[in-house]
Amino acid sequence: MTLTPVEPELVGDANGRSLLHLQCHFGLDTLSWARLGARVTGADFSAPAIAQAESLAAELGIPARFVCSDLYQLPDQLEGDFDVVYTSWGVLCWLPDLARWAQVVARFLTPGGRFHLFEFHPIADVFDDELQPAYHYFFEPEGYREPWTATYADLEAEIAGESWQWAHPVSEIVGALIGAGLRIERLDEFPWIRWPRFQALVPGRLAGTWELPSGHLPLSLHIEASR
Repeated sequence: MTLTPVEPELVGDANGRSLLHLQCHFGLDTLSWARLGARVTGADFSAPAIAQAESLAAELGIPARFVCSDLYQLPDQLEGDFDVVYTSWGVLCWLPDLARWAQVVARFLTPGGRFHLFEFHPIADVFDDELQPAYHYFFEPEGYREPWTATYADLEAEIAGESWQWAHPVSEIVGALIGAGLRIERLDEFPWIRWPRFQALVPGRLAGTWELPSGHLPLSLHIEASR
């Protein structure tokens, strides 16, 4: 299980429900939902990540479907709708257009279905590793570019390249979902995240999380929306 205890609690009983995991990367959270009884489909644009997800599912004997597709093109690659659309942890920063993202979310929700976003809080994205302001809070259409030397997927990997990322404030996320015809049901803010993103973080009181000693900064959020 790689999910935080909060995620199954807020999403609710997954047993027997169809669940689409957008930007699933190599599928660990997707397979965690399958272990809770969900009928899962994971989608990601990275062919190596999808291949790894399929390999993990086969190795563990967990039924799961994975689709390799750019998120914006997914409606052309995948049919049907789902009881739950889920996306989590470090995904929105890679998307330049949240209006189109929200339309994809709405497209795959069955009537009455629920969308759940678990994500780093946009205010936390303003700070660098030493908690110094370094990035935009408000959306910048051109995004920002920076050297890419490490990855959470392999902390010892040596990488030489660049990354492009986009800042999305809370108002933009909520506005995109409303603009796609979804109803905001819930918004939660938390003082913890799933990995030690900043040097000052300490193990959190919630299992598998990290937080600041003061707990005075929101580090993650959850949004639930319905169709």
